[in-house]
Amino acid sequence: MTNLTIKEIENIFLVGDVTEDFLASCRKDARKSVQTILRRYERTQREQERLDAMYVYERAAIAAGHAIVAGVDEAGRGPLAGPVAVAAVILPQECYLPHLNDSKKLSHAVREELFAQITEQAVSYHVALMDAEMIDRMNILQATRTGMYEAIGALTPAPDEVLIDAVELPKLSMPSQSIIKGDAKSASIAAASILAKVTRDRLMEAYDERYPNYGFAKHKGYGTREHIEAIQRYGICSLHRKSFEPIRSMLNIM
Repeated sequence: MTNLTIKEIENIFLVGDVTEDFLASCRKDARKSVQTILRRYERTQREQERLDAMYVYERAAIAAGHAIVAGVDEAGRGPLAGPVAVAAVILPQECYLPHLNDSKKLSHAVREELFAQITEQAVSYHVALMDAEMIDRMNILQATRTGMYEAIGALTPAPDEVLIDAVELPKLSMPSQSIIKGDAKSASIAAASILAKVTRDRLMEAYDERYPNYGFAKHKGYGTREHIEAIQRYGICSLHRKSFEPIRSMLNIM
């Protein structure tokens, strides 16, 4: 190793001709630059292994003869205001998207970057929006399911199998799996979670301009103290879910 320059070591990592003996030698190398290169390589390897593991469900579906696999997830079931956004997406097989994960675990910047990559590379995708009126009329679970059926139905080509985060969809015409915490386990569901969250966040930011009293751009409709105080001061707007507490109790008092 001492006979190799830093540039030569970098080239070995870049070319991919990395053996266990070579890695062992790098770990013993006292040069700080070599240790920096080694740490970067090991981080990249861990990320590739994590992403590879996120295709376990997709590979199982393909092995069962279901070549076209869709992932489905939602964003916004818990807020007091705004729609629930439901996304369905079909990724190319083994699509490599660095940092792909449950949207809640990602920074705003990474979500935005992945949103662009997913919408550019996806075979097909669709985001359905179920508004507050529909949520109040149907309840949040049924509105979410309705949105999922709509989003899946809009995909072209139609999927052979659907992977869903936590929710069961018994009326689907194709096989499906409901996976608990699927947005952290399945690449397709993770991609759908990002499409749903980014779409909804952007919409709530746009609504903030129409309804500036509530702070929608900041809390995205969730029940923060600031949001509840705004409701107490200004009342509700058309985006608010009247069936959700504490709004329902507040309306009864009013």
